[in-house]
Amino acid sequence: MMRVRAARAQARPRLTRRGIALIAIGGALFALALWFDLRDIMLLASVGLAMPLAALGFLALRAPRLAVTRMFEPPIVGAGGSVLVRMRVQNRSRRAFDGAHWRDLAHPALHPPGEAVLPAVGRHEGALPTGDDTVRLEYRLRTPRRGVFDVGPLSIAVSDPFGLARIDRIVGTPRELVVTPRVTPLDTEPGVVASVDGTVNALQKRTHPNSDELIAREYRYGDPMRRVHWAATARRGELMVRDEEQRGDPEVRLLLDTALGGRSHHPGSGAHDRVGAMLDPAFELGVEIAASLGVHLLAHGFRVRLDPVDDPDATTRAIAAEAGGYRSPGGEAGLLEDLARLDPPRRDARRDHTRQADPATAARVAHATRRDARMPALVVLIEPAPAAVESLVALRPGVEPAIAFVAESTASGVVERLEEADWRVVRVRRPVDLPSAWSDAWRSAREAARSGGRGAS
Repeated sequence: MMRVRAARAQARPRLTRRGIALIAIGGALFALALWFDLRDIMLLASVGLAMPLAALGFLALRAPRLAVTRMFEPPIVGAGGSVLVRMRVQNRSRRAFDGAHWRDLAHPALHPPGEAVLPAVGRHEGALPTGDDTVRLEYRLRTPRRGVFDVGPLSIAVSDPFGLARIDRIVGTPRELVVTPRVTPLDTEPGVVASVDGTVNALQKRTHPNSDELIAREYRYGDPMRRVHWAATARRGELMVRDEEQRGDPEVRLLLDTALGGRSHHPGSGAHDRVGAMLDPAFELGVEIAASLGVHLLAHGFRVRLDPVDDPDATTRAIAAEAGGYRSPGGEAGLLEDLARLDPPRRDARRDHTRQADPATAARVAHATRRDARMPALVVLIEPAPAAVESLVALRPGVEPAIAFVAESTASGVVERLEEADWRVVRVRRPVDLPSAWSDAWRSAREAARSGGRGAS
């Protein structure tokens, strides 16, 4: 927005190199005419001085009246991809408009194209929705990193017929482009997901002993075989499956370290992109891990709750706009968009990393764990504060399986504390390490479920 305000402030006529040269030549001729009393040359000098001034006045009065409509294809794009920007520019004036150049003021990180010639547009035709008064423009933007970027407004450069002056006018308003985090495909082996689904159902069965009679229905084409309800199948003599929409709807808690309370230095110190925006590779890795886990779980029918790791009971702050969690279909888009809008913490906004665990917070977490009936929990840690780690320790009795994906920046003391609390800790240094880490973590969860208790990491 600061870039837009600066562009609007500079929207006044200015001389081109040709106009400046003409004024310089006119001034020199005028001085020469006065010195040698040459009236014919004085006339030429006056014309040379007057034409640039007339061009400035012409542009000040010639203000284009244009309406701009901008669309993105696709509407939401992932980091590392590209998006096609389509614009519809309509002339709202009663006279034709031509001889201009256009340039979209997109964020520099998106590498917008340079200036191009704007096709001539006719005068406004109110009776027709489209006609000679409308032109269509398009160009492609690269999206190297996640975030929410402003695309627009449109800058229209208008020159006088002789090219002596120029004015850049701002038309329209910017539109947000949402660039979602990169998503790493994870292992889709049925046994991995089925083992976790079985853990969830086993926990629900202990909580609701009579649920078997409530969730059986006839088999439908496309139902996964892991949901076959064998007891009901034997009673009915036909294939029956578990229907978890009423009671089961398996839920997973996904917690992300958004505060980086254990970090003593400024996030992203020394790392900047080409336009000077501060980057934090560790934080971006954590966001990518959370996005990959969430999308994978949603694709397998889980409901995903996304909370900040420094507030596991989600009583003071939330990442997600959907407090009830994300569900398929459609939940993937909402999850990725919320993660795209997540900003790295600033130095002045980060909590004190020396703060100790609050007993009241631990009590709230313990109450939340009883309410959640031991659902699976996944946590993504970057550099958590000691208080956040103790909150995760308090959360552990109420979740199963409990898996922590930790970045390389996570302190060894944090890893030891979580392992003592029986969290399964998995190191992830790069996004490419996530698929194997995911398989190992769920395999450990399956072994723990088979043994009937919490297994070792």
